[in-house]
Amino acid sequence: MIRSLLLDHVRDPHASWGCGRFGAIAEFHRDPDEPAEIVESESAVCVGTNRGALCLEMPSELRLVAYETIGTCIDSWGQGVALCLPHDTGRTSGRTIVSELGPDLEAVRPTDRAALLFDLGIGGEQAEICVRSADRDVIALLRSASGRPLFSHTPAFARDLQTLSPHRVFRCRLGRIEVYQPIPAPDGKTPDGPHTHVLPRLLALGRGHAATVPIPEGWIAGMTLHPAHPLLGASDEATAFDRARYEAFQALMDRYGDPALKAGKQAAFATGTRGAADDTNRRRQSLGYRIGLRQSRWLHAPD
Repeated sequence: MIRSLLLDHVRDPHASWGCGRFGAIAEFHRDPDEPAEIVESESAVCVGTNRGALCLEMPSELRLVAYETIGTCIDSWGQGVALCLPHDTGRTSGRTIVSELGPDLEAVRPTDRAALLFDLGIGGEQAEICVRSADRDVIALLRSASGRPLFSHTPAFARDLQTLSPHRVFRCRLGRIEVYQPIPAPDGKTPDGPHTHVLPRLLALGRGHAATVPIPEGWIAGMTLHPAHPLLGASDEATAFDRARYEAFQALMDRYGDPALKAGKQAAFATGTRGAADDTNRRRQSLGYRIGLRQSRWLHAPD
């Protein structure tokens, strides 16, 4: 069931994916008409375009956690499916200094497998935040930074890295996302398609994931699936409400969602009043109630 579900979403160009941790994330998106190569095996599936790639492994321990969040737009909400592994299986190296790792033999494209991979040493157990290059200037820059924390370097180092724009490779125990597009300037626009965000202010909080994502205790999530949203396009632009997309994600919530959040939503759908909740579940039910009110506006809107 899980394998089939994930394969369907890898094939769906309207779904998007994230790999990383709170404050450092790689996102993989592709356009419906964008040429893409999908390669499946018994244990993994990879999809690549000229702008980036996703490679996803599906071990037997994999657990899915569907969730919804309050969106920044008053009429919308967020949704996703965290791909979780037991902590001891899912944790990565947690390096805290820039480190040269050698050729990237697991690169999605064979032409990239001789390029050198560098872990930027951002730390955290969910994922390793890396860059990759065969360019001698990039390699020299990264070697000059090796052995020290990334954010201990001068602003000139960050500017040079942005200008040279090596590939970004964010990898976890469930696979990787690779981004080939140039790194935008700090005041530049985030590009459409595959891109990355590294935000020191959020990294400083030391969280593995946002507080609104209910990762079970003892589990770790380095990869996230974002199925097609009923109100938002790939670039978060507003679209007309798509009831089929809504129902498709609610099926995931029914199977893999948090019971307390679902109970809060049902209270909003049924009566518009909050149901009772114990201390453990009160926050999750309250969140579900708020999400349910937002969704009710669309579910009961005239056609």
